Amino acid sequence: MSRRFENKSVIVTGGGSGIGRATALAFAADGARMVVADVNEAGGEETVRMARELRADAAFVRTDVSRASDCAALVERALSLYGRLDIAFNNAGINLHPAPIAEVAVEDWARILAVNLTGVFLCMRHEIPAMKRGGGGAIVNTASVGGVIGTAGVTPYCATKHGVVGLTKSAALDHIGDGIRINAICPGGTRTEMLAEWFKDPAVERRALAHTPIGRMASPEEIARAVLFLASEEASFMVGHALVADGGLTAQ
Repeated sequence: MSRRFENKSVIVTGGGSGIGRATALAFAADGARMVVADVNEAGGEETVRMARELRADAAFVRTDVSRASDCAALVERALSLYGRLDIAFNNAGINLHPAPIAEVAVEDWARILAVNLTGVFLCMRHEIPAMKRGGGGAIVNTASVGGVIGTAGVTPYCATKHGVVGLTKSAALDHIGDGIRINAICPGGTRTEMLAEWFKDPAVERRALAHTPIGRMASPEEIARAVLFLASEEASFMVGHALVADGGLTAQ
């Protein structure tokens, strides 16, 4: 079996569950060495245990991506373990309880901005110099279908994910000359803990399914495969792209 990421050093943030865990395990199965980051220590450690069962070299670092010092320490840990950084999947993110924008607390707005958008900036700010020293690399940032369209009730989330798309495009142009490809993945509805929270109201789930032409939500593993594609040499000519994987939602 092909192991596209043999001996590649990878960082995965938000790796303690959902798309992050699925992607970390996909990298592990494909030969990568990795550092898994999350604020959820139990979840992150469990992902590392699962990666090691796949015979991958993996370590966990508790990381709050909204803190610059945590992001710096995360990259330094990868460098100390593996001597270089080849790939980063900046995936950590949160959502708020659905509410119209006029009812969103200022502190909640600040928190989601700090994690979903500033967190991606802070990670890249430390990842890019490490990749430059190693001669290049690939970064994939998690945006969302909510980064290319709007959705009522989750305005702060959509605002941050639109920001991730813009950040990705501009950063890609800043650093393609350094041999660093930066792209974004924009998942549609995916069966994660975040979606389960949103779908506690069965009517919300029914509406979401009705508006998704494929007729179902994605599995985290389906999104992980798209992330690995963007991180691989198979996507060598893709720069600053926001890859939508949404079951046809935005094709309508």
